[in-house]
Amino acid sequence: MVDALQETAIVCPYCGEQISLLIDGSAAPQHYIEDCEVCCRPIEIHLSIDSDGQIAVTANHENE
Repeated sequence: MVDALQETAIVCPYCGEQISLLIDGSAAPQHYIEDCEVCCRPIEIHLSIDSDGQIAVTANHENE
């Protein structure tokens, strides 16, 4: 079973800075918008879990 909350690092698609997200792995798949804590631009977050229980997170521009 996937831990309920995991800290995951992503790179902002706008400013290129690494930011940290708190991911709820118990409710995958997920798709939501979160603002970058550095440049404040909206990042589209996609979360999925593979058959081995590994969490995959992708971060895209809001309109990508």
